[in-house]
Amino acid sequence: MPVAIDVRSVFKRYGRFEALRGVSLQVEQGEFFGLLGPNGAGKTSLISIIAGLNHPSAGSVQIMGHDVVTDYRAARRALGVVPQELVFDPFFTVRETLHLTSGYYGLRRNDDWIEEILENLQLSQKGNTNMRALSGGMKRRVLVAQALVHKPPVIVLDEPTAGVDVELRQMLWKFVRRLNAEGHTIVLTTHYLEEAQELCGRIAMLKAGEVVALDRTSDLIGRFGGGLASMRLSGAPLPAALEPLRSGEIHPDGRIALRIDDWQGLEPVLVALREGGCRIEELELEHTDLEDVFVRIMNEAPRAVAASNPDAR
Repeated sequence: MPVAIDVRSVFKRYGRFEALRGVSLQVEQGEFFGLLGPNGAGKTSLISIIAGLNHPSAGSVQIMGHDVVTDYRAARRALGVVPQELVFDPFFTVRETLHLTSGYYGLRRNDDWIEEILENLQLSQKGNTNMRALSGGMKRRVLVAQALVHKPPVIVLDEPTAGVDVELRQMLWKFVRRLNAEGHTIVLTTHYLEEAQELCGRIAMLKAGEVVALDRTSDLIGRFGGGLASMRLSGAPLPAALEPLRSGEIHPDGRIALRIDDWQGLEPVLVALREGGCRIEELELEHTDLEDVFVRIMNEAPRAVAASNPDAR
């Protein structure tokens, strides 16, 4: 598959601090790709370099074959970025803002596409409203519209649903799914891991400036089979032999959760409970999801998981 984003051995240093430590990854054209990591992992630094807002200390990035440093004009035309921060010009209406953004890309007759974007993002009734008068959710819709105004083949969404209501979230994902189905490459960063699990075909995880996991979403989840056995016990406390399996604290209603790496391991747990004099009043099984995988990977050695499948595409 042709490559939409090609990141090769990228380092970013701020004095003695290394925000990125040799990050390499490729996003194929037409993918819905997730970029995940805790705060301070290097996601913002990487996105800033991809967007041409910052230069790498070493390494290279190409967008649709265009280097973001040496061929920056073509690279920026191929990219649309929805930033996490609400950045807007308070002197223009919504429609004027989109026409102004079109002008940055040399687009003179872009009215039809602007109106289509406004309709799909439910902004048509706000087209002549000054940006200052919009709610936070409406301003975020305008940021999405600005990123799409030049029909870029690659779209980066940096926490696009942070602090927005359910209606906007559903509307946004419906529109983004349509764009992806039409061939646009989507890169998503989010702390809502259920969104990443549902939307992204592949995921890269960053920790301390390094890629610690890169694989298909289903394979990442499948690598950590099993899940949690949530139960409420009576008759005796949890046997000491099962304490290492405990996940989290005791719930206010008395339930505890045990980590089961493989569902075949559930039977020995039940035997240990019975032999320890415990009666199971309630039992609920929860399959491993992306959030579980994320927490476990972040607790592992930085290079261990990536090394297990370094070229997953």
